[in-house]
Amino acid sequence: MTTLPESMTAIEIKGKGGPEVLVSARLPVPQPGLGQILVKVAFAGVNRPDVLQRKGLYPAPKGHSTLPGLEISGTVVALGDDVARFKLGDQVMALVNGGGYAEYCLAEKDATLRVPSSLSLAEAAAIPETFFTVWHNVFERGALKPTEWFMVHGGTSGIGVTAIQLAKAFGAHVIATAGSQAKCDACRSLGADRAVDYTTEDFVEAVKEATGGRGVDVILDMVGGDYVDRNIRSLADDGRMVNIAYQKGSKVEVDMMRVMLKRLTLTGSTLRIRPNEVKGRIARGLETEVFPKLASGAVKVVMDHTFALADAGKAHARMESSQHVGKITLKVE
Repeated sequence: MTTLPESMTAIEIKGKGGPEVLVSARLPVPQPGLGQILVKVAFAGVNRPDVLQRKGLYPAPKGHSTLPGLEISGTVVALGDDVARFKLGDQVMALVNGGGYAEYCLAEKDATLRVPSSLSLAEAAAIPETFFTVWHNVFERGALKPTEWFMVHGGTSGIGVTAIQLAKAFGAHVIATAGSQAKCDACRSLGADRAVDYTTEDFVEAVKEATGGRGVDVILDMVGGDYVDRNIRSLADDGRMVNIAYQKGSKVEVDMMRVMLKRLTLTGSTLRIRPNEVKGRIARGLETEVFPKLASGAVKVVMDHTFALADAGKAHARMESSQHVGKITLKVE
């Protein structure tokens, strides 16, 4: 059995503010408890919630690590009690509640998956947060079906590139919005049937044109604010809108008459606070339904840039520039 060190390098959030509040520190290596796995981290994904946490807007759930980082890949180096699905030495990826920006990270067994042979550890670290989110919100909550029309905002974000590909892989028609022609080109290259440059086009009108006036069946929105009413106008009868973030604000005014007349469903979710059994159910869905499409190449992990762990601040600056296409990761090993 590998002897574990007592301390590790990790990235802490010192105060609230810009990328400069991400600082390197030496901290004790955590010990796995019931149903937990200790992973020697190879790569950690960087996500918008990490940026919000750094700004003091998205605190870690009570009882979980206050370090940033919600997804990791690496090697199992210790097991808590009641963990039968994994053994020491397994290469895994996991959706975690925090602690990913570190050399060692605890993961719950239910939200941990083996790394498919078709993926590198770098790619594996880019999967959990976005694939869990898209699978749960687009296919479970949004109930997207083959031949339906789907729209995602922020088509070149980590969530966006995943949503475009999964929707296409399961037979839907896809509209994506993005902030430049170059980003629209990237959306089309990933399978979007229509890409809308929101800086020069009205996506409501673009939806009408693309769907012959019918509207889209499912919308995945991370913007909120004035997008909510525009989304409602873009939905077809019996359409579903799923909100997972509110970059323009969560408090909006909605014309419920339009919702009633079109029989719309408005929903939303956040994964971080959900019970382990819920995350486990989503994980099993990914293994059964999505992993075969990754293995066949029908769906790819779109990587933007990988930074060293010590350069976590640069990774956050890259994300906040909104110049990235796909996933940003940290190389920890």
